[in-house]
Amino acid sequence: MGSGKKDDHKHRSCVCEVVRAIKDIQDEVHEKDCECGSSCFLEPIGSISPKNDKKRRRKRRPNTRVFVLSNADGSPFHAFMTNVDNCACTSIFFRVEEVFDNCCATLRVLEPVKEVSNGCYETADIVDGCCIDLSKICKVDGFRSTDSCITVDLDCFCAVQCIEDVHINLDTCVEYED
Repeated sequence: MGSGKKDDHKHRSCVCEVVRAIKDIQDEVHEKDCECGSSCFLEPIGSISPKNDKKRRRKRRPNTRVFVLSNADGSPFHAFMTNVDNCACTSIFFRVEEVFDNCCATLRVLEPVKEVSNGCYETADIVDGCCIDLSKICKVDGFRSTDSCITVDLDCFCAVQCIEDVHINLDTCVEYED
């Protein structure tokens, strides 16, 4: 699904440039706190956070700008992942790992989670049948890193929306039990 743009444009797609900016901002994590909106260009990382969630701000310093991509028809782009319970799931949330060549990117698929009890989380099911259920996205309380990555052509998307700056534990792999 393409963006409908002609190849003779001199500039890269805006989605490509925004994802490059997110990568640069993630790479330059600062300790400065800022109460700002949700523009993907806000610096430093940590500037985008839910205004009513003081509990999250007390946690570790953010190192990830969580974002979603939209297809040409406005639907959220999704990818598959395996969660901590070794179940195949779907997510629309990503962390940029690398941008290379002609606006290709490696994106880490982030597991959407919901709090089930004080400090305990489980995968938030955001799918209804075969489609992303937009009403379930509002019930997502956080994100976990997965081992699932996807390589995409950023020129194929029409929109990017930054959701939140969070700390994602990237040092450890998701462990699965047999």
